[in-house]
Amino acid sequence: MSSVKGFTVELSHLGRVGHDLVRPECVVAERDGTLWASDARGIATRIDPGGAQARLGPEVGGEPNGMAMDRQGNLIVATMSGGKVHRLYRDGRAEVLLDSIEGKPLGAVNFCFIDSRDRLWISILTRHCPSWWDAVVDERCRDGYIVLVDEKGPRIVADDLRLTNEVRLDAAERFLYAVETVPGRLLRFPVRQDGSLGEREPFGPESLGPGGLMDGFAFDAEGNVWVASPCRNGLVVIFPDGSHQVVFEDPRPDAIEALLQKQASGILEMSDLGTCAGGTLQLPTSIAFGGPDLRTCFMGSLGMSQLVTFRAPVAGLPLVHQR
Repeated sequence: MSSVKGFTVELSHLGRVGHDLVRPECVVAERDGTLWASDARGIATRIDPGGAQARLGPEVGGEPNGMAMDRQGNLIVATMSGGKVHRLYRDGRAEVLLDSIEGKPLGAVNFCFIDSRDRLWISILTRHCPSWWDAVVDERCRDGYIVLVDEKGPRIVADDLRLTNEVRLDAAERFLYAVETVPGRLLRFPVRQDGSLGEREPFGPESLGPGGLMDGFAFDAEGNVWVASPCRNGLVVIFPDGSHQVVFEDPRPDAIEALLQKQASGILEMSDLGTCAGGTLQLPTSIAFGGPDLRTCFMGSLGMSQLVTFRAPVAGLPLVHQR
């Protein structure tokens, strides 16, 4: 039986880390307690174990979003409306790593992931850039895709996705998991030796409930998937058998109902997401396992100026920079 079965956290027991962060959508955690949060004022903010903060990178605009850390400790950062992938060195220098593929702009870049072979996986929310919100409103839009960058260079390995969000490989790296933000579901693709992907299949629940959009996720050492749900201001765990449980949530049912009605009418606006912010949690978007034992969880968000933290009953799956 999973050690996570039945695990919940009271909202009043959630901790806070950092201060004055601006759109800290994604978090990267190191074993020594150092944290990195994407920050709209530059590229990222480093939070040292003692609490000191430093904002790094030039102001690139374009909503710095999903991040990965390589073996050298540098960040690979996706920018949404900026349409680029940046490398941010630990000393604050930054460079554009990728901004096009097959002679065309990338689109709204959402997330980056580095696997054990140092291959870089990049998710593109939509080819609509910088007006990516148009793709959110138009339910017919399925132009998200996934890029693999390896020794052969960048190439598209999956296409026709609905608002591709975070992507990650499981412990055995047999499957690539990918979130379709709307309607809010997790897909997985078999990964072949050459990096190409097999046929997609759904994984986990069809829905997390009304407004149960999915955003960022992370694996733990038992193979469970921890998923942030921004509009429900919550966190769920999906078990290997596809069942799931809520760890915590702070929903506003009236705001969710109004959002769904606007979505159905095709008049949804970005500001409608903000109305779903809860009293304790405001639009959590990602989760990372960190600390020496990888059991301290940190969550980023669209609406909070701090990171949320709590202790998990199981360690996270070590990422490349944590091994």
